[in-house]
Amino acid sequence: MSHEPVVQVTGLVKRYGSKTAVDGLDLTVASGTVTAVLGPNGAGKTTTVETCEGYRKPDAGTVRVLGLDPIADAAKLRPRIGVMLQSGGVYSGARADEMLRHMAKLHAHPLDVDALIDRLGLGSCGRTTYRRLSGGQQQRLALAMAVVGRPELVFLDEPTAGLDPHARRSTWDLVKELRASGVSVILTTHFMDEAEQLADDVAIVDTGKVIAQGSPADLCRGGAENTLRFTGRPGLDMTSLLKALPADTVAEELIPGTYRIGGKIDPQLLATVTTWCAQHGVMPDGISVERRTLEDVFLELTGKDLRP
Repeated sequence: MSHEPVVQVTGLVKRYGSKTAVDGLDLTVASGTVTAVLGPNGAGKTTTVETCEGYRKPDAGTVRVLGLDPIADAAKLRPRIGVMLQSGGVYSGARADEMLRHMAKLHAHPLDVDALIDRLGLGSCGRTTYRRLSGGQQQRLALAMAVVGRPELVFLDEPTAGLDPHARRSTWDLVKELRASGVSVILTTHFMDEAEQLADDVAIVDTGKVIAQGSPADLCRGGAENTLRFTGRPGLDMTSLLKALPADTVAEELIPGTYRIGGKIDPQLLATVTTWCAQHGVMPDGISVERRTLEDVFLELTGKDLRP
């Protein structure tokens, strides 16, 4: 495995008229890893990925993918990468199997098409035209087209959107197998559990910059160590509870009747919470201590939900 990064973005700037979509962004993607690029809508992640794919020309900064300039060296780069678009890229009247076989013929050493069709559950729709496929079938066909050429680097845009749980797990398994075979993967997703399950590295993008990057475990280790959750009657006085807790603790009602305590959760804090509940006639149901999740980190850093 090469020790050189498969993607190196330095000081990337991209503007659309008066709007700056990407503002001095830096990003490094290590070889042979799955890197998830996360960000709220309008954060600049899609523009960044499209620039790496060669679909956008930077206004400033440098982008190198497999050591090549995606614009100037496009002819050399394209045979070495796979790109899964969330929509488009397929002739609406083409049949699923003929489109995949056509894509395979464009590459010198493609994967076995029949095996790939079977693996992604496309056998029953092979003779169906693209426009008549379900959304999930279109997603699986787009994934197959992205990987059939044995790319060194593959870009996956929302690979499990619209998939049923079985197809979603099959897609996860395929991504893991790609990584195990040495393929580098850049993944954009709105599913936090997907990023936690698949990614070796996570880059969180907001306001046109990478504001945090690291493994899911490293990102979740920072800040609050744990979260205590419990349910009770709606409308408990969180201000009163906070007075009994350490100064750096957060207490909030997430939805009516569901409460979250964030901070250093230790036996003393747990005893303080249960004592406060007893003093206020509250029976805390479903009390649990959880580690901080990637979604918690994302919300803390961006203040926004990650939604399509």
